[in-house]
Amino acid sequence: MVAGFGAGKTEALVMRSIVGKMQEPETHRAFYEPTYDLVRMVAFPRFEQILSEANIPYRLLQTPHNRLDIEGSGSIFFRSMDTPARIIGYEVGDSDVDELDTLKTKDAAECWRRILSRNRQRKPSGRRNTAAVATTPEGFRFVYQTWERDKKPGYEIVRAPSYSNPALDPSYIQSLRDIYPENLLEAYIEGRFVNLTSGTVYHVFDRKKHNSTEERKPGEPLFLGVDFNVGKMVAIISVKRAGRPHAVGEFVKVYDTPALIAMIKERLQGHQIYVYPDASGDSRKSVNASATDIALLKQAGFSVLAREKNPPVRDRINSVNGALTHGAFVNTQLCPVLTTSLEQQAYNDHGEPDKTQDLDHAPDAWGYFLAYDYPVIKPATSINLGRAF
Repeated sequence: MVAGFGAGKTEALVMRSIVGKMQEPETHRAFYEPTYDLVRMVAFPRFEQILSEANIPYRLLQTPHNRLDIEGSGSIFFRSMDTPARIIGYEVGDSDVDELDTLKTKDAAECWRRILSRNRQRKPSGRRNTAAVATTPEGFRFVYQTWERDKKPGYEIVRAPSYSNPALDPSYIQSLRDIYPENLLEAYIEGRFVNLTSGTVYHVFDRKKHNSTEERKPGEPLFLGVDFNVGKMVAIISVKRAGRPHAVGEFVKVYDTPALIAMIKERLQGHQIYVYPDASGDSRKSVNASATDIALLKQAGFSVLAREKNPPVRDRINSVNGALTHGAFVNTQLCPVLTTSLEQQAYNDHGEPDKTQDLDHAPDAWGYFLAYDYPVIKPATSINLGRAF
């Protein structure tokens, strides 16, 4: 099932798993999410809600078992796809896979091979083993290649645009149109495969159209997106005008976090500082640990806004492009590095933002702020399918 946001694809996948389990109570099933966080935040609540509303007895054993029993001796195993090599050591009769296309093409292919290799438990009924995928299309990646371009016998696609869900508030479709750039609407509303990785990453940006003459004013709050890199730290300074973000300054090629703190205190005196840092970091950190970098920012008296982990790269990029589409601006005179980077950063041959030209730091920094305060929000919808029981 290839569908737009809010079309009900995860709900349909959960329903398929539950109905299939009831039809084959003695056979195991598997349900896959991209990460264990999504198993806990998406899969578990959906299963419990549907089973409870349908008055179906169940037992959910969460970490470390990640297993659900409905009836009989068989179980539904919940597994993550973030480490394909761990999809081993069990057999099931059927599998259900959520958001497979959000994985890199190589990882998705490896996961799919391993998932099918687990799908070998014989069913007392004699029915064949099956596997299903429900996903938002993410360009011409694994799902496109496997189900459309190189389609084999037994592979079929069910398409569902967002508006095909009768339980979805019609205003939600308009909200998508308000926050997404035009080239993504075909994928994220219509559920169609489109090129999401051609040309520049921030294809919406136009230095004339998005130029701002705004500057920071004495005493106003400032919003700093920060990207940590030893010797190449970047902070993009933004203000808000009528609720809309304007980038009005940049600190670039900063050596480390203590140097950035000193720079902020020297040059931005008298302002309330809100910092939106890179939440994950890597081995090139200024003090070798993102938690320590963030602690230093807090100790300096800044208000630090960071989630436990960064949003997916594509979500952050979509937040930047969406903000530029609907009212974000850049003072191109005061932010020359950000301006150049937004214009020139391209995708590499693997469909990922190129990081070899040092054009990624400034957009990444601004993106942490925009993804936090102006996120592209995906829906959490629930369809009443109780009559299926």
